[in-house]
Amino acid sequence: MTRQALPATLANNRTLQILSKAEEGGYGVAAMTCYDAVAAVALVRAAERAKSPAIMQLFPVTMHWGGEPFLAFCLNLAHSATVPISVHLDHATTEKDIDTALTFAERGTAFDSIMVDASHADTDEENLQECRRHTARATKAGVAVEVELGRLEGGEAGLRVVSDAQLTNDSKAEMFMSESGATLLAPSIGNLHGKYVNPPNFDLKLLSRLHAIVKKHDHYIALHGTDELPDQLWVDCVQAGARKFNINSWARDPTMARIKEGLDKDEPLPDIYEAATEVYAGVCERFFDLLGSRGKA
Repeated sequence: MTRQALPATLANNRTLQILSKAEEGGYGVAAMTCYDAVAAVALVRAAERAKSPAIMQLFPVTMHWGGEPFLAFCLNLAHSATVPISVHLDHATTEKDIDTALTFAERGTAFDSIMVDASHADTDEENLQECRRHTARATKAGVAVEVELGRLEGGEAGLRVVSDAQLTNDSKAEMFMSESGATLLAPSIGNLHGKYVNPPNFDLKLLSRLHAIVKKHDHYIALHGTDELPDQLWVDCVQAGARKFNINSWARDPTMARIKEGLDKDEPLPDIYEAATEVYAGVCERFFDLLGSRGKA
């Protein structure tokens, strides 16, 4: 298949620039799920301290809760940082999610990238049609798009719960990415959303094949389902070609625990927020080290 030229509207896209450098350098980028301002401030603080690129992720529930003003806050915070940080919408699964994000973008408050998640479709062909319908609008607004081919088991943060996992069909990946117009691929390789009941069993050979396919067109692999993964598996996934790593409960849970601890001890609220910010920032720095992005900004 002929190499695709990147649309002019995405030439300066921040998420793609971050991942392009990660591909060149052979490291991963932490995409941290931020539910509130504490997490957003912590991520920027950690990234600047570690001189690491990063991606600030919002779930649709957060986008709808905070609306365009909160998105503007996140964009200003991320884009004003001294290191490259982009803002991404994860798992936009409904018409309302996607339309809200792209309406904001068309008004000038644009996510750098969004995930158009149509993996719930009955077939890969229906998934493709749904993604293609939204990607054209996103690309026109300068927003890069991530798609999922296959289907991950599990669920999190108000997302649907999926019980019928399907591994990504690598023979369809190149066509799927080309025809959808997307630039990020979230594959199903044995990963799942939420906690692993059994030890994770990733098909790293499948991940390597998918990386080889998307790399030809300057596209990138986004890895979901990172809860409780052993350190070596993170390293193995970076080596196999994953570049964007979605991270949620690793930082969320200890941060919330520190807030509860502070409230239980009747600490001053500003002190609680500062301590919680440092807990979240510490988790970010751990993953910058594990993924090899420290000092790469």
